[in-house]
Amino acid sequence: MSNTTKSPAARSEGGRNGSGDLGDGNKALAYSRVSAPAAIQCAWCEHVFDSSDEYLHGRVRCSQCGVATTNPWPSDAQLAEAYGDWYRPKSGRFSGLGDKVLHRLRAGLANRLHRVLPPGPVLDVGAGDGNLVEAFVRHGREAVGLEPYGSGPHIRQAEVEEVDGSWSAVIFWHSLEHVRHPARALSHATTLVAPGGKLIVAVPNATSMQARAFGDRWFALDLPRHLTHISPDALVSKIQEAGLQVESVSYYRGGQVVFGWVHGLVGLLPGHPDLYDVIRRSEAQSVEQSLAMRLYALGAGVAALPVALVASAIEVAARSGGTVCVEARRETAAE
Repeated sequence: MSNTTKSPAARSEGGRNGSGDLGDGNKALAYSRVSAPAAIQCAWCEHVFDSSDEYLHGRVRCSQCGVATTNPWPSDAQLAEAYGDWYRPKSGRFSGLGDKVLHRLRAGLANRLHRVLPPGPVLDVGAGDGNLVEAFVRHGREAVGLEPYGSGPHIRQAEVEEVDGSWSAVIFWHSLEHVRHPARALSHATTLVAPGGKLIVAVPNATSMQARAFGDRWFALDLPRHLTHISPDALVSKIQEAGLQVESVSYYRGGQVVFGWVHGLVGLLPGHPDLYDVIRRSEAQSVEQSLAMRLYALGAGVAALPVALVASAIEVAARSGGTVCVEARRETAAE
């Protein structure tokens, strides 16, 4: 596809009803305006679950594609509660320097991609706070972020399947696992990538060493917000099926690798402290944390860090890191 009379940003503003603004009354729609699957089935390949599938706590692993689907499947109201105002408050999510570090990491990602991408706009699917979009805009690029609860001049409340045009890059940065129909969203996203452009997808690695080590307490399980739990093989296969050339599969670029181990090790201690909740601002915590619990968890996290660093190095070397980041390119006509 190519841009005609309207820019990609203008086309992505409109939803099915002609407006990108869902309004506060529609927050229950969470990460999808598409209805949930009609049957208990794999959200990735749509295989209807039967006795051949693996039933785990809070999810079912599909015998056909290996992707796990959150079970029971959450309603829109349940997702609305899971993405309540506490989840991403305007004051920021993390205590201390946490938000500044997050901003710096997103800026670093934008800097790297800006150097290698062809000219053209960038689409960030699941833009969150908009940090990545803003970083691209600072480089002089047109950039649009899709975020159901977001707001701002570069943020649109629309789904990727409602977007058309030709984009230098389409990015799913820890967002694909949040959408109701991830394979469908990914397939449509591949059609938006311009010749020479890139698709970048980072998701938790559901088959990683840390996922196996911590099981139901794994940091990146994040029920019910994470609706699918994707393996690298399933992700790479889907991208290749769409005709894109996979250029790299990284087990450290997606981030959260070391923290996944620290969080898991701390969670094994008596009381099962939730380190992720502890490091968030009080208004961003799912459960209020006492001072004693915060000191306990933070001290345990510092003590666990050396072990986490070693474990992270081992799993990355084994190509089994806690996240996987796939970068793929659409070949140009000359190629």
